[in-house]
Amino acid sequence: MGLYTSINIAATGMSVERLRTDVISNNIANATTTRTPEGGAYKKQTVIVEPISSKNPTWRFPFIDEEQDNGPGNGVRVRKIVKDSEMGRLVYDPSHPDAFKSGPHQGYVEYPNVNIVNEMVNMISANRAYEANSSVIQGSKEMFAAALEIGR
Repeated sequence: MGLYTSINIAATGMSVERLRTDVISNNIANATTTRTPEGGAYKKQTVIVEPISSKNPTWRFPFIDEEQDNGPGNGVRVRKIVKDSEMGRLVYDPSHPDAFKSGPHQGYVEYPNVNIVNEMVNMISANRAYEANSSVIQGSKEMFAAALEIGR
């Protein structure tokens, strides 16, 4: 394991959490958007995260089975950003320009499927994870500084 591996791993976590924060902010900003370029109401977006594979790590714990890939890893990355296909809440407002003109939902307006309370909880979670990764970087820096002091 290299000297900066822990910092690199934490940096990938910080990048993912920053993107999650951006997506959550976009969801909150569009919580009342009833018309999009694709048509229909805005659909909530979610970030899907996966670990970065460590098939050929440069270092392994002495007790890890070489046949399995359960080493320390290389961090995380965003696999994709997906749109939730669930229909949003319907509000009866036949005078609204985006109200359904015909069909079983005639006169109803579809609002985005964004729940502000859930989005705020997700935002707090993303911020805490970002702070935790930042603390890992700070701790690594302090550990490196202490190691340099020992060498004097």
